[in-house]
Amino acid sequence: MDHDVFFSISQTPVDGQLPSEAQMWRSFLDQVQAADALGYGCAWVAMSHLSTQVQKRHAHPVVPHWQGEIGLNNDIFQLAQKVFARTRRIEVGSAVLNLLSNGGPIARAEQVATFASLHGLDPDERRRLRIGFSAGRFDFMNRAYGVAPRDALEAAAWPALRGRIFADACQIFLRLLGGEVVSSDEIPPTVLGRDSFRGDADWAAVQQAARQVGRTDLERLEFAPRFVFEPVKIIPQDWRRQLVDLVIGSHEPALQEAVNRIRPVKVFNLSITRPDVIDATHARMARVYHPDGGPWQRGYMPRTVMVFLDADPSRSPAEQSAAAHARAQAALGAYWTALEGTIDPVKVAHAADNAVIGNPAEVAAQVAARFHPQDRLMLWFDFFDHDSARVIAGMKAFWQQVRPAVERLQAGQGV
Repeated sequence: MDHDVFFSISQTPVDGQLPSEAQMWRSFLDQVQAADALGYGCAWVAMSHLSTQVQKRHAHPVVPHWQGEIGLNNDIFQLAQKVFARTRRIEVGSAVLNLLSNGGPIARAEQVATFASLHGLDPDERRRLRIGFSAGRFDFMNRAYGVAPRDALEAAAWPALRGRIFADACQIFLRLLGGEVVSSDEIPPTVLGRDSFRGDADWAAVQQAARQVGRTDLERLEFAPRFVFEPVKIIPQDWRRQLVDLVIGSHEPALQEAVNRIRPVKVFNLSITRPDVIDATHARMARVYHPDGGPWQRGYMPRTVMVFLDADPSRSPAEQSAAAHARAQAALGAYWTALEGTIDPVKVAHAADNAVIGNPAEVAAQVAARFHPQDRLMLWFDFFDHDSARVIAGMKAFWQQVRPAVERLQAGQGV
């Protein structure tokens, strides 16, 4: 089993404490240096754009109850340079890079190429930047960059149309990273029909919008391209592509297959995904993963796991367990309050079921029972927790106590 760390860098009040931006960055750097010293494989860092506080003024705010900022990291490339300069072994991953904002897929491809070109100047450098990429966390972040419905028909079709825009962005991004010359004329037209929508009511609403804008063919709706450009090729061109690992943040089977017809692309996963979806994804990726990447491995789909671990030596195991569960309930309750304005006990319980909670022995038993020995876990220690010393203590306890106990349990040797 591979062990990574997930960092949210979420500047939101916890127990009445709201650290400054500078303190948030200092805590992150302390934590990532500790993770590197312990031996964790990759520091996956959440990405966000634009102020969560200010979006609450919008006509349709997506998180109207959130206090503070969901995340401070909007540039994985600058942050990765800082991390690599302060560490020796750990890699860096974006969780996740928005392909639609900040200039779109062409600009993103050039950023990746420039980073890798500079990062690879040292011939001994082997650490990769793992580019997890997606269509973005919230629509308001994309709207500010012009990725929004252009008329009433696009507004009605937006849930399906946004996915097609992302698919086009993926193709442009991946082909440019492969060194190709690309023009928008090579991108297939966007055509949506009944099978693009979840229900008859959604499709009927789209057809009604099509009538209102003067469309006559109501069964096959074509949309103007979002990206229009003449042939381009990114610079720099001569860089070590093995220093970049690509991971798509989408569970759409067709898109996972499509990107792997271009180049090897792994899959970014959240811990709340159902086990049957996990298994189906592994089976599918074993068939469609691009041959240049070699055989598909379970570790190619990292899985986020919230960790509430108490290993305080001054407490008994029962007291450690009680403290961990109390912290989990408080953190998960605060999270759902921030998202929806109220504590939903059902959602808190469901989230707790997807976390690992307790003393080292309990957490080891939960990990061993829930995860395959070849999984890659992104362990989330800083979830609604600004106590950096406690976060580092949790990382240390997991690495030194939980990890070897999991190995023994999965080998049938007991804790």
